[in-house]
Amino acid sequence: MIGINHIVMLDNKLTVVIRNRNEAEYIDLALKSVYIHFPNSEVIIVDNNSTDNSLDIVDSYFDKLNLKKLNINDYTPGKSLNLAISHALREYTLILSAHCELIKIDNEIIIEELENHMALFGKQIPYRNIDKIIPTNIWTHFSSKKEINMFSDIEKRNFLHNAFCFYKTKTLIEIPFDEELKGKEDRYWAKKIVDLNKTYVYNPIIKCNHYFTDRGATWKDV
Repeated sequence: MIGINHIVMLDNKLTVVIRNRNEAEYIDLALKSVYIHFPNSEVIIVDNNSTDNSLDIVDSYFDKLNLKKLNINDYTPGKSLNLAISHALREYTLILSAHCELIKIDNEIIIEELENHMALFGKQIPYRNIDKIIPTNIWTHFSSKKEINMFSDIEKRNFLHNAFCFYKTKTLIEIPFDEELKGKEDRYWAKKIVDLNKTYVYNPIIKCNHYFTDRGATWKDV
């Protein structure tokens, strides 16, 4: 077991990466949940030329969180994440969707899982507006059972999800995301990990709410 002092220090060793493009509807919830669970974390916002007031909402957190804002023009998921990681100063990284809200965090589990695996993703609970929806399609992956190197029978490939996923920062420096992909960079990264005879893990004890947005790739088949 990891000592309590090490657990408490997770907050000071964490970079939270949030990608943003016109996410004004939910980014306040995302940032508020980061402030509640990881108030001393470093938070990096990678913005893709937003035209709504989402960056004004981000700016309102400068007196609460250790914030950095980056902008990217030639956006792909991999480019935006690799850009953020190149600026990350902390030992651990959480990639969090701008329309996700952290609801249950266990620091000890996070640290222990990342000592044994290359990535840890948690349970996502889907919401449409204020209503929790019955998990179908992609949402069935987020079960109550812990699983190593999850394989999706729906997608016919390894399954990892960057809406709510923890890494050691050095792992993402050594094994960056593919910058040419237009989507699903997390699935291809997971396949690379398996090909290297390494592991990633899904643990449902850590949880977030994932809210519907018509811009979210996760919601396209729902």
